Amino acid sequence: MRAPKGQAERYDAVIAGGGLAGLTLALALRQGLGAGARLAIADPAYAGPRGAGGHLPASADLRASAFAAGARRLFETLGIWERVSALAEPILAMEITDSKLGDAARPVFLTFDGDVAPGEPFAHMLPNAALQDAMTELARERGVALVPASIAGFEAGASDVAIRLAGGEEIRASLLCACDGARSKLRALAGIGVVGWSYGQSAIVMTVGHERPHGGRAVEHFLPGGPFAMLPLTGNRCSIVWTEPTETAGRLLELPPVLLLDELERRFGLELGAIEILDRPKAFPLGFQMARRFAADRLALLGDAAHLIHPIAGQGINMGLRDVAALAESVTDAARLGLDIGGPDVLERYQRWRRFDTLAMGVATDGLNRLFAQRADVVRLVRDVGLGLVERLPSLKNVFIRDAAGIAGAAPKLLRGEAL
Repeated sequence: MRAPKGQAERYDAVIAGGGLAGLTLALALRQGLGAGARLAIADPAYAGPRGAGGHLPASADLRASAFAAGARRLFETLGIWERVSALAEPILAMEITDSKLGDAARPVFLTFDGDVAPGEPFAHMLPNAALQDAMTELARERGVALVPASIAGFEAGASDVAIRLAGGEEIRASLLCACDGARSKLRALAGIGVVGWSYGQSAIVMTVGHERPHGGRAVEHFLPGGPFAMLPLTGNRCSIVWTEPTETAGRLLELPPVLLLDELERRFGLELGAIEILDRPKAFPLGFQMARRFAADRLALLGDAAHLIHPIAGQGINMGLRDVAALAESVTDAARLGLDIGGPDVLERYQRWRRFDTLAMGVATDGLNRLFAQRADVVRLVRDVGLGLVERLPSLKNVFIRDAAGIAGAAPKLLRGEAL
């Protein structure tokens, strides 16, 4: 039911940004608050032309992401997984090597394999675009309003927040959620500062085809220029995340395709036979960024708007989904008690839940990147001994796996596979 003419449209929650975090949050709030809740996602991408059957334009994101077991449980609980499971490739094993580019052999110092539970791999690979498109259609089917505009400003009040859209229209909500990326406009408008720095590195991302099956095995080579990750996709394909100093990455992408393939083969190796590049490689600058607060008056920051970490452990998107699960549970619990879902107690609970975990993961990934960037032979020897010790302690490896899977400790319900 729309507001009377001249009055602002009223929602329970408005989400800025229709990416993976924003869409997942909308679907989680729909489950937690019920069919009667009024939810909206504001994103200017929804203004694009619709395709056959009224479908929204497909996402242009060519990347694939590793979704940990907790994220898969969340997707399954929200009814997302059944729509994308055919595109998912389980990661059945992970091998970590530490070598120089010219080394004749690349000894494996650390392996992770096995399931977090019987028959449940610790992660799956999924193409971002297919996942986002499936969730967009699911959100529309479940009555989430897809508002084709960005948010130009907002003003929080005692009972709600007034939100001004880019076209001048005003809407109101109990809660505003910033899922609008690392350069979050809402974060800036709220006056929330960030701590961060550039790594001077860029990640070259591409999809590679190869002759022989990968067997669900992921490999991360720690090379002097940065980690080179080979992540299994469906069929004889892998997603490559190739980290180099930003200047080097730029030069590599300017190479003729045959020379770029030569450089790729030096890092990829010949174990899976001949390889070919299946899409256009792109480079993404890497940095660390942490918001000083995850919440303000009637505003919650999630995903890249709250934190940006190095992809060295593949945890970026998974940290955003942990934000979603924590906020959705905090809001749902408040609603069932008849409390204001955008009130300070709700947002403080969310912030406490996420701040320590996020900071700990950020510090860990930053430390790993700096450690493996050291080229001195003595440093390399020490870290390889450390990797070897972890390899010989199965109980310690299991702790690492469960933590990376997002199911350790006081994990939110959705990450445990429980409905809100």
